[in-house]
Amino acid sequence: MLGLFDYKEGFNLSLRVNFVDGGEESEGFLFTGSEGTMEIGGGAVTVTRVPRQMEPGYTIDTFPLATQKIALEQYRAKYPHTRLGTESLGGSEKYVAPQGYSDNFDHFANFFASVRSRKPVVEDAVFGYRAAGAALLSNLSIERGTVVHWDAEAMKLV
Repeated sequence: MLGLFDYKEGFNLSLRVNFVDGGEESEGFLFTGSEGTMEIGGGAVTVTRVPRQMEPGYTIDTFPLATQKIALEQYRAKYPHTRLGTESLGGSEKYVAPQGYSDNFDHFANFFASVRSRKPVVEDAVFGYRAAGAALLSNLSIERGTVVHWDAEAMKLV
């Protein structure tokens, strides 16, 4: 299943689920941006940077030479020759959770501590509803056989 979500803040989310049985159970998130990726899963966070593209490139070979010259002058005015600095080079860093760490334990410990103290939990019901929203909307879309529109502010279907 593939769910595609467009957010008004200007980003997109692709939610992919494979219901095929027989493989090792796994879960994770992959965030892709203009400067690289961040992968969360398997008790680790991996940040991979890609070299930044300083200019978009051009294809002018099929135009007459005079047109090529004008186009190249305009291009170089907008994108002057620049060198990539070391801050633009790619690389990868991996942050691994300590041996024996359990996010489930922390989650339940936080919940039970809030029940005992009567203080608000860190991840309340609204947080959980929003976290599950993409999967719930994907399932609803499959069930209806159409695109589902959602008002995130009011947390209602439109």
